Amino acid sequence: MTVREIVTVGHPVLRERAREVTVDELASVEVQQLIDDLIDTMRHANGAGIAANQIGVPLRIAVIEVNDNPRYPYKPRIPLTVIVNPVIEPVAADDGTDDGTDEMVEINEGCLSVPNLRGSVMRHVNVRVRHLDRGGAAHDERKRGLTAGTFQHECDHLDGVLFLDRVTDPRTFTTWEQFERFHRAAFIERITAFVARVGS
Repeated sequence: MTVREIVTVGHPVLRERAREVTVDELASVEVQQLIDDLIDTMRHANGAGIAANQIGVPLRIAVIEVNDNPRYPYKPRIPLTVIVNPVIEPVAADDGTDDGTDEMVEINEGCLSVPNLRGSVMRHVNVRVRHLDRGGAAHDERKRGLTAGTFQHECDHLDGVLFLDRVTDPRTFTTWEQFERFHRAAFIERITAFVARVGS
């Protein structure tokens, strides 16, 4: 198990657009080890995901997993997913629940690279994600709800964007302690109803 240091806001690598990974690079021992280290680091920090540039490596690789996460107990489960060179775009729901691509949801987010701070951002409810897995196989998937939000958060990292940049109302910034004390109950009630409606 190798847990890497997570760089925090202010480090220049978090503001770089990470570069694409070639198929040969992806198959290399070094990049496969990097993926293992990302998984170990994410799990050690109880993150829902982590991008390679969060450990100082500006490559377009991220890992995502939600499994009884104590930081985000309201998030639906996401099996361990490795995304390489992801391309993400908003789409219309594929179940007939809406007629456009602009349905948004307000999510109170945190980030391993922004310690002890949360804020509310608007995320697309339905997205399409095209990516390679760690074995180089191509995937073209739809993600919905909070799961879509998690994928958007990690893909933002690979473009040098932090959730801080997407907070439109700075009054929603809060430390984790004050979120738990004053805002958690209302957020959990609202987001639980949202998850029940959209299913993920």
